[in-house]
Amino acid sequence: MIRPGTLRWPLVGRAGLAQRPGAGVAVLALLAGMMAAQERALAADPAATAARDDAVVLLARIQQAARKLDYSGVFTYQQGQFIQSSHLIHVIDGTGERERLEVLDGQPREYLRHNDEVQCLIPEKKTVLMEQRRGDRFPGLLLGDPKALSRYYDIQADPAPHRVAGRECRVVRIDPRDEHRYGYRLCADSETSLLLKAQTVASTGAVVEQVAFTSLQLGAEVQPAQLASNWKTRDWKVQQADMKPVDLAANGWRVPSPPGFVQVLQVSRTMGQHKPVDQLVLSDGLAAISVFIEPYDSARSDYQPRGAARRGAINLYGMRIADYWVTVLGEVPVATLQRLAESTEYVPLAGSR
Repeated sequence: MIRPGTLRWPLVGRAGLAQRPGAGVAVLALLAGMMAAQERALAADPAATAARDDAVVLLARIQQAARKLDYSGVFTYQQGQFIQSSHLIHVIDGTGERERLEVLDGQPREYLRHNDEVQCLIPEKKTVLMEQRRGDRFPGLLLGDPKALSRYYDIQADPAPHRVAGRECRVVRIDPRDEHRYGYRLCADSETSLLLKAQTVASTGAVVEQVAFTSLQLGAEVQPAQLASNWKTRDWKVQQADMKPVDLAANGWRVPSPPGFVQVLQVSRTMGQHKPVDQLVLSDGLAAISVFIEPYDSARSDYQPRGAARRGAINLYGMRIADYWVTVLGEVPVATLQRLAESTEYVPLAGSR
């Protein structure tokens, strides 16, 4: 959960053909011809086309099921050695979507959602943080039209049934067509299309992140009374997330987009005790990349070292640009983030510092 600039992304490394005059054009022409041939072959194979279309339709059904069904269950999220369980209740009533998510491990946290508005309950601070929800939270999946995904991913539904949380499900394999993104394996409930399990998969085939229901109730089995919070928040402090729209290009930033990624959000927010931080979110419909830009403060000691870091499936790349610190993070290969960060430019506006 999920672009600016005109960067041309190299197809080979610095020591490869792209450095030889004219070779880059030849490589691009060759690849373009190969892709066109593949598309023609696919179009000439009605069975392959039908299978792809069926998988794309299933992705749309997965997203609709997450929004339109009543469901309640426990799911686990695993990222590297980190595992966390949560209890989720989702109900549709006359006012729209209502949801309660309770984190069952670690510090108590509870999220109450009504349509796009979310209350984050922080018991140890007796604080309710009001914020907006993105549409790709599990069991939601997409930030865009699933039809557009087939340009950058090969999407196939496995005809063989599988089982998750005691329910039969269909597997959808989403394989990237380039090196800029990860792949995905999904399992959607055969009866309702609700997403039961999602895995993020590296190019090696290794699972770098996964989330799955371990128990699930649907429809009439779900009790709306479960939406009631476990906490009495009448005397708690209510804090609105401090966010406002921002135009980074108008402020002098040139942030390139990996192929297929587009802007879905540009905001300025206050994080902790630091100065306001600008955030740009890019997405190809499945993967999301966030670019954080903040004034560089030489007195601070909590900046990560310049370069790459990893937190499970989340890769990061940080560097200083002019008088700013830029952090790029997302569930994409680190090389994608590095290219984005190192190609980002800041062109101060006339009269600005």
